Amino acid sequence: MLALQYRTLAANLVRVDIEHTLDRKLIERSLPAIEKGERVQFIEVARNVNRSVGAMLSGAVTKVHPQGLPDNTIHIQLEGTGGQSFGAFLCKGITLYLIGDANDYTGKGLSGGRVVVRPSIDFRGDAVRNTIVGNTVMYGATSGEAFFSGVACERFAVRLSGATAVVEGTGDHGCEYMTGGTVAVLGKTGRNFAAGMSGGVAYVYDEDGQFAKRCNTAMVALERVLSAAEQEASLDRALWHRGLLDEAQLRKLLEDHNRWTGSKRAREILDSWEQSRQKFVKVFPLEYKRALGEMNAQKEAKALTNRAQTATKKVAVPAK
Repeated sequence: MLALQYRTLAANLVRVDIEHTLDRKLIERSLPAIEKGERVQFIEVARNVNRSVGAMLSGAVTKVHPQGLPDNTIHIQLEGTGGQSFGAFLCKGITLYLIGDANDYTGKGLSGGRVVVRPSIDFRGDAVRNTIVGNTVMYGATSGEAFFSGVACERFAVRLSGATAVVEGTGDHGCEYMTGGTVAVLGKTGRNFAAGMSGGVAYVYDEDGQFAKRCNTAMVALERVLSAAEQEASLDRALWHRGLLDEAQLRKLLEDHNRWTGSKRAREILDSWEQSRQKFVKVFPLEYKRALGEMNAQKEAKALTNRAQTATKKVAVPAK
């Protein structure tokens, strides 16, 4: 009898009321986009108790549109505090624009959507010295982009595998076990940055010149962010991250960050770009660099083989 009472109590404790979650309201207001592909934009209030905001909405979208929707088809502005896992698994076509702050696991498993977190326009502090999102933000994110106008806590972008993220500072263990994607950090990092990082690239604004002491270089190389002309002249294209110039993609990240969040830090860096670019450090995983080289060698070998086979067919004499 006592055991039955304990099981009943445990069941009641873990029961989650999903019928009245914020996502139900988001789905209802997004129906024109889900059913007809129309663009929708609206405002809601976010509270700390609203967990995994956007996850059920993404499920509703992908049931009808397996590949997601065109960019920014659903634009939701929220004000307040995002609960745990805010924007988790957010799919392509959805933008969650939060004015306030958010908890741990924000952007977890991001799957093509966009998450923006910025402080209120009444905020008078310095974003690069104020925390805006919690721990383990962007955990395992596969695609999409995120912009955080403030500092993230520990383990930012841990296991990131393809998404893009911009933040204005991190706690310890940033980009830990990262396997893909692109990260830009516009402020100071904590210790042990890039531990176990095997893929992707991080660009870190090393304003105090001490980043090398805070980075775990067991699996990464620290390089300069070259100008476009320098990179084209000195670096094999096979080793270019995403096949793009570092300067071009870093500058675009800053421009997008400023556009979405109004970041003062991004604007300052862009306004003095030639000087600021030289303070950025490119964190380049050794395994990623090796893999890029090997993939290019295989591609060239295949192309050479194909050319040889084509030439052989052209000179072949048909039998009489």
